Amino acid sequence: MLLTIIIAFLSLIGLIIIHELGHFLMAKKFGIKVEEFGLGYPPRLFGKKIGETIYSLNLIPFGGFVKIYGQEERINKPRSFTSKPFYQKALVILAGVLVFWVAAAILLAIVSGIGAPVIVEDDLAEGITDPKVQILYIAPDSPAEQAGLEVGNIIKSINGTEVDKVSQVQEIIDNNKGEEVVLTIQKGKRFVDIPVVPRTSFLENEGPTGIGLARTGLKSYPWHLAVWEGIKETYLVTIAIIKAFASIIASLFQGQGMPAGTDIGGPVLIFSLFVNIGGLGASYILRLIAIIAIHLAILNILPIPALDGGWFVFLAIERLRGKPLNDKLVQKVSASFFLLLIALLIFLTIKDIMRFF
Repeated sequence: MLLTIIIAFLSLIGLIIIHELGHFLMAKKFGIKVEEFGLGYPPRLFGKKIGETIYSLNLIPFGGFVKIYGQEERINKPRSFTSKPFYQKALVILAGVLVFWVAAAILLAIVSGIGAPVIVEDDLAEGITDPKVQILYIAPDSPAEQAGLEVGNIIKSINGTEVDKVSQVQEIIDNNKGEEVVLTIQKGKRFVDIPVVPRTSFLENEGPTGIGLARTGLKSYPWHLAVWEGIKETYLVTIAIIKAFASIIASLFQGQGMPAGTDIGGPVLIFSLFVNIGGLGASYILRLIAIIAIHLAILNILPIPALDGGWFVFLAIERLRGKPLNDKLVQKVSASFFLLLIALLIFLTIKDIMRFF
């Protein structure tokens, strides 16, 4: 478990670094001065100036930043952000987001080469390794939810009988409706026995225990195909996440609250996901990192001040107006939203801590 937590920590730090490195390298490419490359947010704990850039470690651990000369205040000098053409400024702002998608595609290509998790039919075995039955959905107020089962759990056996097909699980549960069955669940490297009593009366689309199941396994591709699979998977995951976000927003605007099964959390939730899959192998860990990178890309490109998408909106407005925005107004709006985002992250972190501990 300690190793998994270390991997999770290094993965998140790595994603932050490559994001800021995208901004940094694109600015350098266009000859723009970078004043500071920071990990975390101020106040500064440590800083060292190398060349013209200060590399710093900061107290608030929710991200990082690159301070680009002339981005936050208008400076009409040759090496400032202000003096560069629109397309260069746009690329500097969007480079961090693009790096997330590139990183995700590379990671998913590696996963496709060494063995990508896929959903397979019960009778399919050719080319599939490590078949298992996983929980993909848990109905609210169902026996599964009440027993503490979680999405992603692997069912290794039921009442001592090993299972690796969905039909096996369904048959055993159907034969034991109204009676307690013991599911041996794999969570990372841990195996936990969880008793569940399947219902005798239930909705047609929920089943006796209220779980949605799938048989999963690992399928590998030749490396010349793995690259394309990585790109394709990045696209498909991106579309799926956007649709999920759209569903959440639509539900909230309609006054229906969060959709059932939606789980929004902060860093603690991410660490718990790593712990749950830590024992499943490199493919699952790399895929999780890629999915987190895609989430971060989409979040960062949202048109919210203080995020990359917000900075791009300011830039686009200036372009359309043909004259600059008020620097002080932009700074105040960005600072206000930055504080709101930090407050949200702190809230989510506290919520996750209370839920898990």
